[in-house]
Amino acid sequence: MEKFVEQTLLYDFYGELLNEHQRGIYQDIVFNDLSLSEVADEYGISRQGVHDLIKRVNNTLNGYEEKLHLVSKFIETKEKVHEIEQLSDEFIKSNNGSLDNIRSIQLIAKDILDNF
Repeated sequence: MEKFVEQTLLYDFYGELLNEHQRGIYQDIVFNDLSLSEVADEYGISRQGVHDLIKRVNNTLNGYEEKLHLVSKFIETKEKVHEIEQLSDEFIKSNNGSLDNIRSIQLIAKDILDNF
């Protein structure tokens, strides 16, 4: 997964668990694309302090994912829903429709429900 996408997903799922100071700096660096110097000046800390905080936040977010697996479950579910969509399209395109498609959709849906 691309690093920016990964950081975005991790932040979307776990960002609220960070304190306000961490969120502000992380957003400025990752989402607002500010430099370490710009953020350091804005918050009155050193560039090294900003760098260290970003590294700690990334480790914290990755730690939450290792324990909770919310991002990986989200990605898996999204892939399964995409597969259901493809099977449904195939079913609609065929004149008679295939019971195999319906059975596959049922199995995927059951798998999604069983994992939540």
